Amino acid sequence: MIRDTSAQDRMVEVKPNPRRRLLLIGIGVAVLVALALATPGILRLFSAQASVSASRLAFATVERGPFVRDIAAEGKVVAANSPTLYATYNGAATLKVRAGDTVKKGQVLAVIDSPELRNKLAQEQSKADAMQVDYLQAQVDARTKRSELQKAFDNATIDEKSAETNLDREQKAFAAGAATGVEVDQSKDALEKARIALAHAKADLGMNNDSLNFNIQAKKLAHDNQMLVVKDLQRQVDDLDVKSPVDGQVGQLFIAPVATVAKDAQLLSVIDLTALEVEVKVPESFARDLAIGMTGQISGNGNTWKGLVSAISPEVVNGEVAARVRFEGATPKQLRQNQRLSVRIVLDHRDNVLTVQRGSFVDESGGSYAYVVKDGIATKTPIRVGASSIDKVEILQGLKEGDQIVISGTDNFKSADRVAISR
Repeated sequence: MIRDTSAQDRMVEVKPNPRRRLLLIGIGVAVLVALALATPGILRLFSAQASVSASRLAFATVERGPFVRDIAAEGKVVAANSPTLYATYNGAATLKVRAGDTVKKGQVLAVIDSPELRNKLAQEQSKADAMQVDYLQAQVDARTKRSELQKAFDNATIDEKSAETNLDREQKAFAAGAATGVEVDQSKDALEKARIALAHAKADLGMNNDSLNFNIQAKKLAHDNQMLVVKDLQRQVDDLDVKSPVDGQVGQLFIAPVATVAKDAQLLSVIDLTALEVEVKVPESFARDLAIGMTGQISGNGNTWKGLVSAISPEVVNGEVAARVRFEGATPKQLRQNQRLSVRIVLDHRDNVLTVQRGSFVDESGGSYAYVVKDGIATKTPIRVGASSIDKVEILQGLKEGDQIVISGTDNFKSADRVAISR
């Protein structure tokens, strides 16, 4: 039989260690303090409806200071005046210039050969000459007719006077007994006839004079009308020499150097280099605040020029509105059509404005709320926004200076009221 070791066991007395007790008490107190401090955060964490990593978000701090609303965009140089020249008549067109040539106002750029138009002008000019001859002949005929009528009137006047004299003589002779009553009556009849003839001669002189004047006037009006036709044809013939309407540079050529063209066919364009503008595309949201006459800056090639908004398109294309900015003062030299320049247009400038960096939160929420971040929790907070610029948005209500908000990535929040932000 094997014996156990119970006979060899004995009780060992352990003496208490004051230092170890104090250490254990300190550790316990520290754990209790840590739990007390962490309890609010743990409670907030458990109260959040979602959790999103901070690496997937963008944050910004609400600030107070100057607020400048402006538009910055790239634009291209365009001619404010860039007329396109057309063929005024069909025929054989010959260009006298090449693309890029510098031209002066009134310089012949192309010539159109149109025998048909020139022949028509000659025919109408011949008609005008014939009508002028008719007009001059009518004047000669009128003078001749007036002379004849005046002669008839003068003869009638003389006959009347002769008849009066003869009647007076017959009456005196009858009183003296040297003439009979029949002779007196015959003299009276002769005087009456003379007076009637004089009246008719006078009437013919007046009436025929009016008729002659009307005939001359009709001939003159016909000639004047024909001269208008000739003048218009002459203008068309002169326009066969296509001239530059401005000082500038030849732009695009639409035909070959020698070509047969129809009436109103495009020939070439001329760029007025003395009136250049910069065309920019402005987002539709900013176009509502854009107005003609607003100041701006145009920069490029190391230079900066002052500009003014000169035109705004009423049409929206692909969410953008085309606008033009002209140079204030003289147009800079050495600029070229379609050259790229930077444009900045100032819409508004105010001081002491509460703003925050612009982000997608404005479009996602329509500016009605933002997520304010505090102690790792993003809380959905109602806000009201005002004007916005390229990089900032004005805060009117709901936020204060120093608040940190989530400006992008809030689509991951699923519209939750509280979201935990993990690091």
